[in-house]
Amino acid sequence: MNDTLVTLVGNAATGVEFRETASGGMARFRFAVTPRRWDRGKQLWTDGHTSFFTVWAWRALALNLSGSVSVGEPLVVHGRLKVREEEREGRRKTFVDIEAVAVGHDLTRGTAAFRRVAKGESALTISVGSPDGAGGPGGGDPWDRGSDGGDAGGGESSEGGEREEGERPVRRGNERSTGSRKTDGELAPVP
Repeated sequence: MNDTLVTLVGNAATGVEFRETASGGMARFRFAVTPRRWDRGKQLWTDGHTSFFTVWAWRALALNLSGSVSVGEPLVVHGRLKVREEEREGRRKTFVDIEAVAVGHDLTRGTAAFRRVAKGESALTISVGSPDGAGGPGGGDPWDRGSDGGDAGGGESSEGGEREEGERPVRRGNERSTGSRKTDGELAPVP
């Protein structure tokens, strides 16, 4: 086995796009990694060049990602590094993907509350992009590996209410592990 396994620390750059397939769930999101270095001359921390990766996940990990990760959240991603080149519009482009083995919130920058998903639970989320979960906005295939995805908006939540542009799908059963949940327009602590 000659896979290159990597562990990356960064932030979710896009929302998680989830799709149900014949072999189980499939999810993807863009992941931004920005190194920080101590500048001795200026005596302060400076950001390096940001690298972007497309993280892919399947089956249970894909389903759990779709209900747990939002844009901007700090994450640790462990998986197989895949680099591919494609020719588009007459130019050669390089894409760097991570086939995720494990993903978790970076607890050096916040807290999280783990909730185990009961085996046999039906779909916990709906796909972002359309009310029936059939695909992304704009009619194109958002799962084309070369695209950077679309925006996450529109559609209805799984509880039947309207969802605002860019809002994450609502989970059935278990609440998200952010430490608070929305009730009637205000935040209340999770028991």
